[in-house]
This record gives sequence, C-alpha cells and structure tokens, in this order.
Amino acid sequence: MTSALKDHVSPQMVQDLADELSTAWADFPSDAFIDDATNGLVELELKDRIRQVATALARTLPDEPTDLVAVLDATLGSASFEGWMVWPCAEMLTPLGPEHPDIILPFMARLTHRSSCEFAIRPCIDQHPELTFAYLHTWVNDPDEHVRRLVSEGTRPRLPWGQRLRALQEDPTPSIVLLDRLRDDDSEFVRRSVANHLGDIVKDHPNLALETAQRWQAEGGAHIDTVIRHGLRTLIKAGHPTALQLVGYDADAPVQLEHITIDPSQLPIGGHAQIAVELTTDSTTPVPIVVEYLIHYLGIRGPRKPKAYRLAERTLEPGVACRLRRKQTFDHASIRTLYPGDHLIEVQVNGRVLGSCTLELTA
Repeated sequence: MTSALKDHVSPQMVQDLADELSTAWADFPSDAFIDDATNGLVELELKDRIRQVATALARTLPDEPTDLVAVLDATLGSASFEGWMVWPCAEMLTPLGPEHPDIILPFMARLTHRSSCEFAIRPCIDQHPELTFAYLHTWVNDPDEHVRRLVSEGTRPRLPWGQRLRALQEDPTPSIVLLDRLRDDDSEFVRRSVANHLGDIVKDHPNLALETAQRWQAEGGAHIDTVIRHGLRTLIKAGHPTALQLVGYDADAPVQLEHITIDPSQLPIGGHAQIAVELTTDSTTPVPIVVEYLIHYLGIRGPRKPKAYRLAERTLEPGVACRLRRKQTFDHASIRTLYPGDHLIEVQVNGRVLGSCTLELTA
C-alpha cells in the first residue's frame, strides 16, 4: 500500500533531522526539539506537520540569524541532509526573511538545492521587492538550476500552496523581465517553471501573456515552442484563436464539418452516449487541426459556460475524411450537478465552432 505524502514527515524523519543538526552543532538541544516536533505530529496533515517541525526548529536553533544560518550552512555539508527533512528548514525561514533579508536571502540560494525556497521567499518579495528583485536578477545567471528555478517559481503570482503575490498579480511586468532571461534555459526543470509562471499570468492578464508568448516566439529559441504550448494550455484548450495560432493551428483553416451526431440523442442522467464527428478539407496541402467538443451543461438558471473536451489532434489530409468518435458519460460529478433538458454540443476546430447537435437528458 502506497503511503500518504504526509507520512514522509514522521517521528523518524524528526529524529534523522535532529541527528544532522547535532552533528553540525554540538549544542543543539536534540531531545527538546524531538519532543516539541513530534507532539501530536501523526494526527496532522502534511502542511501542518511541516509547520510544527519548523516551529520546533525556530525554538531550538540560535535566535541570532547569523548564528542560525551558520548552523544550517554546516548541516548542508552533510550529503545525507536532504529530502523531506530539509523542507521544515526552508519553512522556518519564511518569517525570518522579511526581518533579516540581507542574511536570509543569500542563504535561500544555498538551501534551495536541497529544498526549494519558493514558498519562503514570497514574504521577502512582498515586503522588500526592490532588494529581493536585486537578488533575483543576479540568480538568473546562477550555475545551479535550482537557484534559477527559484527565480521563476518564487515569483509566480498564483503559486499553488503559496502566498499570493498581489502586486505581481496586478502587474506581472517585473517577473516577465526575469522570465525573458529564463524562457529558453538549458534546464527543463527551469523551463517547466517558466511555462507554469506564464500560465499564472494567463489567469489575470491573458492578453499580456499572449503578447509575451508572441514576442518569445519571434525572438526564437530551441525550446520556446514547448514552453509556450504548456504556458498557454488553458487558452489552447479553450480554443483561443491567437493561442492556437502560436502552436501551429490556424483558426481560418479550410475545414468542413460533414456531420456531428450523438447516439443516443436522449439519455437518462448517469448514462453515456457516443459523439461522432466527420471532417474534411478542400485544401491542397495537409491541415493541422485540434478538435474539441463543447458541452453546454444546464444549470438551475439555464446553460452554463461550455465545458471543452479534447477530441483529437490530427493532420487533415486533402481528399481524406477524418472520422472521430468518443464515448461521453453524462453523470453528476463533485464539481457539477446535471439537470434534465436539452444540452447543446458543439464541435470546435482550431478554436472555431463548425456545428452542433443536441442531447436530451432525462431524470
């Protein structure tokens, strides 16, 4: 049986961390730390376990930040100081960073190779933006990919599990300047972060994200198309014409819908039906297409915003019909309650709706 993630932060992990710190600092109060960190630990969920161990560290490591960093720097000398035990150390830095940024920020760059400081750095960005960005601009050239990734991941305005960076949500320009220098990084680890950061910008400033992607594509790069595709994935899935064009799909491509059907056309809630689509082109050259079907689920007050489902990515050959089929279940889900009535189903090719059919759901 696979263990839960939270089980990695266990009493044994606390003991292992205490051993590492005791080796680095002979005066470390190991027993007090273990008692504090493990008190009720197994009853907590993951993030609360991390916070409890971090709080116990703050109570038992030196109060003076220079001395505290010296202990942790010594601990970094051990190859076995790695994995889950490092995360609480990074978490402990979160409140210290804004109080002592000139001491804590450089140490984050040293620690992030063992455990990313993407969460810990965010209060520094929020409270000391000018100073923190000075470090970030230096780190984009760091030889360690983990430090370069910290630049992108730490400044994500909507980082999952992380503090929202409201100023960068309102104006992501300062972080885009950093992404410009990382967008075609040698490390896929860094590039993936850049793409996810671009995806965050899409949620608040879709036009700015598209303009940024267009500029990156014009400037070129060995990996830029992959970064753009992942970064704009929500717009691509939604059939946004500009986003689709950036990844090679022309909204005005000569594609014809020969038919769209759903069988059966009347269905009780909880059943499934088969959607069938046939497409052709009168182009003399192959046409790349991305095909989706949009279901306009009924809500209490009428049709909701349509939900897009990817049907296929194909190259449509001249003179050859492209037939696509998909079984779709129509049942209640945790995020959606279904209601009886007519449901419009549209087929969308390269972001353009070409036709529709209707399914009647019954109770």
